Amino acid sequence: MDISLSPQLAKKVYGGNGGSYHAWCPSELPMLQRGNVGAAKLALEKNGLALPCYSDSSKVAYVLQGNGIAGIVLPESEEKVVAIKKGDAIALPFGVVTWWYNKENTELVILFLGDTSKAHKTGEFTDFFLTGSNGIFTGFSTEFVSRAWDLEEKDVKTFVGNQPGKGIVKLEGNFSIPEPKQENRKGMVLNCEEAPLDVDIKDGGRVVVLNTKNLPLVGEVGLGADLVRLDGRAMCSPGFSCDSALQVTYVVRGSGRVQIVGVDGRRVLETTLKAGNLFIVPRFFVVSKIADDDGMEWFSIISTPNPIFTHLAGSSSVWKALSPSVLQAAFNVDSNVEQLFRSKRTADAIFFPPPK
Repeated sequence: MDISLSPQLAKKVYGGNGGSYHAWCPSELPMLQRGNVGAAKLALEKNGLALPCYSDSSKVAYVLQGNGIAGIVLPESEEKVVAIKKGDAIALPFGVVTWWYNKENTELVILFLGDTSKAHKTGEFTDFFLTGSNGIFTGFSTEFVSRAWDLEEKDVKTFVGNQPGKGIVKLEGNFSIPEPKQENRKGMVLNCEEAPLDVDIKDGGRVVVLNTKNLPLVGEVGLGADLVRLDGRAMCSPGFSCDSALQVTYVVRGSGRVQIVGVDGRRVLETTLKAGNLFIVPRFFVVSKIADDDGMEWFSIISTPNPIFTHLAGSSSVWKALSPSVLQAAFNVDSNVEQLFRSKRTADAIFFPPPK
């Protein structure tokens, strides 16, 4: 594959006193465009408000840091105001209008990963703001807006022209943001740091998988996701998505090494991963990671709501399923070597603790 898979950091697109918006660019990470996926981060300072908007892409949002409030309006539905915190994952289908607010001193940082197959620009999100200096209604004539809203033209000019901010603003004075309701989180938000573990290997790692069972809205988004926490010096088994899914991975914390192998046994990536890096594993390519001493944590989306992976090490790997004679012939080894190979990694695990 003659395309760079090197991990990249996000770059600032816009921002001000209220916060900033960062995105990964397809020109620097070509797999975004090749894989029809987008990635961005929103960072809000205290009293920062991301103005109401909708996007041309379905997404999964993941709260990397802080606490805040989100307003979510699904098509033909009432607004749901939810409290959000670190570890929360939120599925955002097409047509959803959202706003985000931070009332705390700690910066609120939200990651967005999504499908851009129907976007205006492949590999990039395009947001359509309802208000602000680049709001949709700044493009309509006063007459059209007046008739649509049943307002006098002088009132239309006030509504449309009074907000000079673009995308993100900082609220001053005594603004009253709606209070979130706990019941609104049900079916909308899943906290990956508190959810039951799908995999838990001592001294190895832990996984929480987002799918249609624990967060039904991911079915509408068309994406699955997972949060993986790898312990210090532990290894994540070599594996690949066997249902042609693409993996988009953001390193939340820590560092480690990654190798990706593709067609004809060619190693297409070998590098060190650090917090803030984003990288993409092409369809059917095999990936494996080893954490540094302090461990490594990452959040990924997979381009199917209920992904299936095949692992190439461990008791549940394809090697253990193949008959001994086939393994001997395939590796061109005798039965003693085959038995030695089969006797290793007998535990049902996808994470392997460091050597003792």
